[in-house]
Order: sequence, then C-alpha cells, then structure tokens
Amino acid sequence: MAELFDPEPERWGLRGDPHVWRALRDHLSRTDVPASVDEAVSLLRVAFSELVGIDLVTNAESSVYREQFAHGGMSSGMVCLDTWRDRLLPLLAERARVLLEP
Repeated sequence: MAELFDPEPERWGLRGDPHVWRALRDHLSRTDVPASVDEAVSLLRVAFSELVGIDLVTNAESSVYREQFAHGGMSSGMVCLDTWRDRLLPLLAERARVLLEP
C-alpha cells in the first residue's frame, strides 16, 4: 500500500494532514494492495480510523485536533476530515485503481 502515498499531494486542508498521510503510509507500508479498489478504500478507512480515532463515514465533523499530529504552527494537530473525505482518500483510491488496472 505504501506506493499509493507517493508523491504526496501539493495541497492539504490543515497542518495535521501531512502527518496523518505519513502515518497512514507507515502504518500500511507492509500491507499489499488488495485485489480491488473497494477493498483498498476499506483498508484505508480502517487505518485512518485506527490512527485518527474517527470514522470518516459515520462522523460528520469537519475537522478534529489530535496531539500526535501537532508539530508546530497555528493549526498544528488539526486534521481536516472534509479534505480527507473529499480529496485525499479519493486520490488514494484513484491511485489504487490505476495500480490495479491490467
């Protein structure tokens, strides 16, 4: 799964997002890409939930603070859940689709 995370996006929602991205990459680094895009997305959502403590499907919050992703700056530690729902997870899903295409 680690290959889905390279290159990193040029834009983030909040300062905690790149730290979540890297934590997800590290968390999934020894995991093979599943056989389908749906399985890859499910794996990404579960890993996100484990690391951030939020289910992106059932939780409607737009952002959340997590100390482990705070590394300085005004919005340090803030994770933009809307950005993960709308842009970052779809980006990873598209990368999985391209990787899985014959």
